[in-house]
Amino acid sequence: MLREIGGKPLIMHAFERASEARSVSEAIVATDDARIFDAVHAAGGKVVMTRADHASGSDRIAQVALELPEGSIIVNVQGDEPLISRATIDAAVEAIVNDESAQMSTTCEPIDSVHELLNANVVKVVVDDKGYARHFSRSPMPFPRDAALRYGGSLEEALIAEPEILSIFRKHTGLYVYRREYLLRLTGLPQTRLEMTESLEQLRALEDGARIRVLEAVGRSIGVDTESDLLRVRELIEGR
Repeated sequence: MLREIGGKPLIMHAFERASEARSVSEAIVATDDARIFDAVHAAGGKVVMTRADHASGSDRIAQVALELPEGSIIVNVQGDEPLISRATIDAAVEAIVNDESAQMSTTCEPIDSVHELLNANVVKVVVDDKGYARHFSRSPMPFPRDAALRYGGSLEEALIAEPEILSIFRKHTGLYVYRREYLLRLTGLPQTRLEMTESLEQLRALEDGARIRVLEAVGRSIGVDTESDLLRVRELIEGR
C-alpha cells in the first residue's frame, strides 16, 4: 500500500479514484496500520484507524459503517486497485440503488489468458442469466467439460487449442457495494467453512442467501497482488 507510483503511495491512487466517482459523497481509508494512517493523513485524505483483529476487509469497513447514517450505501474499493474506474464505481452503486432485492453489488471483467485463468490470485465468478452471482472461486469455473474431454481431460490444453473458450470466464474485481444494514448483518455472522477454505469473504454472503448483482466493469483494472502487478501499474500510470 505504501509502495510509490508516480510519486505517491499506491493507496492514494485508489483513494483518489474513489473520490472522483460522482456517486461517492465521502471517501474514507480504513486501516489498522499506523504507517498507512500517517501517509493518507499527510496527503490530506480522511482515514480511520480500526481494530487489528478484523478477519476481512468487510469486517474492517463495518466498524466505520457503524458511525455512518442508516440507509447509507457503502462502497468498498480495495486499496490495491489504483486503476479502478470512477465509472465502474458509479455503475455498481446504480445497480444496487435500482434493485431493491439486492443486498450487494460487485463487478467482473473478461479473462484474457490461460495464465490468468489458472492463477489462484485471480478470483473467478459465475453469474446467472439474471445477473446475480452464483459462486466465486480461485479455481477455473465453470468447467468446460466437453472441451476438456476433446484434449484428454486437460483444461489447459483445451484453452491453448481453442482460446475462444476463455470467453465463458469472468474474473471478480476488487469492488463491493453494500446496503449498510446488510453489511452490519454480514459481518456479524461467523466465517463459514467454504469462506475459510477459499479465503474469499464474499462466499459468506452467498451462503447467507444474499443476492449479489454482478456487472461488467467499465474498463480494465489491475489489482496489485504481486511485484509484477506493481511494475505493470507503474508503467501505465507513469506513462512508460
